[in-house]
Amino acid sequence: MEVVQGYELQEELLRQRKELTDSIYYASYIQSALLPTYKDWYRILPDSFIYYNPRDIVSGDFYWMKKSRKILTVVVADCTGHGVPGAFMSIMGISFLNEIFSRGNISVAKSVLNQLRERVMKALHQTGGSAEQKDGMDISLCIINYETNELQFAGANQSMYIIRKNALIEIKGDLMPIGIGGLKERSFTNHTTSLEKNDIIFLFTDGYVDQFGGEKNKKFKYPAFRRLLLDLAALPLKQQGEKIAETLEIWKGYNMQVDDVTVLGFRYLKDNE
Repeated sequence: MEVVQGYELQEELLRQRKELTDSIYYASYIQSALLPTYKDWYRILPDSFIYYNPRDIVSGDFYWMKKSRKILTVVVADCTGHGVPGAFMSIMGISFLNEIFSRGNISVAKSVLNQLRERVMKALHQTGGSAEQKDGMDISLCIINYETNELQFAGANQSMYIIRKNALIEIKGDLMPIGIGGLKERSFTNHTTSLEKNDIIFLFTDGYVDQFGGEKNKKFKYPAFRRLLLDLAALPLKQQGEKIAETLEIWKGYNMQVDDVTVLGFRYLKDNE
């Protein structure tokens, strides 16, 4: 009798596990539907790549874009946690970005992050109390004006890279999150720079550089990531994306993936090129 009960219990646990996994897979379809389609992405940025590799079935990372006349906005974000909790935060972030941009013409990068932080803090009822969860997101946001060749960047705990003529330029974001942080909130910094034809722009989360692997089982780290991007700079962007993904798989080896990974790269070209 005990054997039968043990078998039935195992069957029930397997059934519940399958239901839970099926639900998470369905949630991943919903999350994917909120991301830009590959068709739209490559129509706007034909020479580009998207390396999007969730650690679990659903992801705490997301990427987002909006093109309005001569203005292009591209976002990469890393939400607190991964898996289901991170996915909930990512859906919130995407929804708030859609709301912010639907209200009018957005022309200042830091303004978007300031508004996004307000919405996240309000939604999570964050007031700065010591017992509160410090949930939120790290984010890179750039706004490109194709008429003036100007790029604006604002970042929350994330930077961006531009590769120009075999040199890498880093534009650093602010050391504070979207959400409540350890310091009193202040406005995000608005960085501006002029773009040149064939500049390559990279936005990314920290999942790539935090991956353990290699002979000494250490993190990949930013210096190695920057060297990799420079080494691949002469290749078409699609091939760069393939090499970036391949390099991380080799580095990781038999280790578990520690976090969601997102790396975006695109070449700056005028609209009619």
